[in-house]
Amino acid sequence: MNIFLFMKIKLNLNIFLFLILFLLTNQIEIYTLTMIFALIHELAHLTVGLILGFETDTFKIMPFGFCIEFKTNIKDYNKKVIKSNLLSVKKILIAFAGPVLNIIIVILGLIYKFKNDIIYANLLLFIFNMLPIYPLDGGKILQNTAKILFGNKKANRYTNIISNMVLIFLTIISSIIIIIYKNVAIFAIIVCLWIIMIKENKKYDTYKKIYKIIDKQWNYL
Repeated sequence: MNIFLFMKIKLNLNIFLFLILFLLTNQIEIYTLTMIFALIHELAHLTVGLILGFETDTFKIMPFGFCIEFKTNIKDYNKKVIKSNLLSVKKILIAFAGPVLNIIIVILGLIYKFKNDIIYANLLLFIFNMLPIYPLDGGKILQNTAKILFGNKKANRYTNIISNMVLIFLTIISSIIIIIYKNVAIFAIIVCLWIIMIKENKKYDTYKKIYKIIDKQWNYL
């Protein structure tokens, strides 16, 4: 299919460390199952994105899932929605698609008595992706909703603050779980989230510097 032929593919080599880690901790089956449903989760994002008129750009293979990035439709910038534009609305719909599919599978699993591992994997994916930490789906929903309500500058600030606060809280809770259950996999996931968060914090610092320069120029004029 053309949508896959012209996509750039990026492989995060840390996925091999995760494979070894889950293999050594005898959790390779649940990890494999989770990655299979993570791919199905991402196909839900892809389907909604294509329906909304986006073109695919990059397909990322990461240690705890996959990510499809779309090319921005410039026309959406010209359609105002409160303090943002149509692009933010479309991004919210795309972000919701994956978690919604996971929770549908969980509900069907409970009704038709699927294997517990299938229900567990999809519930885990739903909870993980709905965390309000950017760039997880929950973080994207938070950011784009805030853009519509408050505009870009405040939205990025609120998203950065909430993402850091949630991750700190999650780290504290996870530390207790790791100590009690000796679950190394949770530790690895938290480490990956912090690596992502550090990168996002650097991007946000750059964003703030740009806004300061713009504000100074605006005041000068």
